[in-house]
Amino acid sequence: MIDKSGYRKNVGIVLVNSRGELLICKRFKEKSWQFPQGGFKKNEVAETAMFRELFEEIGLKKADVAIIGKTKHWLKYDLPKKYQRKTNNQLCLGQKQIWFLLKLLSNDTAINLNTSKKPEFDSWQWVSDEKPLEIVVNFKKEVYEKALEELLPLIESSDFKQYKNV
Repeated sequence: MIDKSGYRKNVGIVLVNSRGELLICKRFKEKSWQFPQGGFKKNEVAETAMFRELFEEIGLKKADVAIIGKTKHWLKYDLPKKYQRKTNNQLCLGQKQIWFLLKLLSNDTAINLNTSKKPEFDSWQWVSDEKPLEIVVNFKKEVYEKALEELLPLIESSDFKQYKNV
């Protein structure tokens, strides 16, 4: 799903636990860390894509999380030239993302990186809200800053605090 400008529609997921820590995942057999994210399938809306990616990448289901908020607008980043690829004869220049803030309602044991045939990640950890900006690849950093700037204040909201963890 690449738009006319060359950007692939995508969702990003910021998952927070009851201690206010964020889930960051290590890409399979790589040294890079990121938040879960993934592309839309045909005719999918953002929330549907987010729940599908949430399960495919980290094994969590709808009942395991509460949606606290999402970004109001698409956030874009450009891919370095070496990562740009053609899909259906369209060059993908980068990603445009809607980001979701989710609160984990289940126990950590519900996180499972092996729910798909080709796992995206081989490790995960809970980190402070500053850590993702320190370790994410440079070309995603600005989008992470914008997403976190918009979403992290929601952790102080009553919507966040009303959900009890197991």
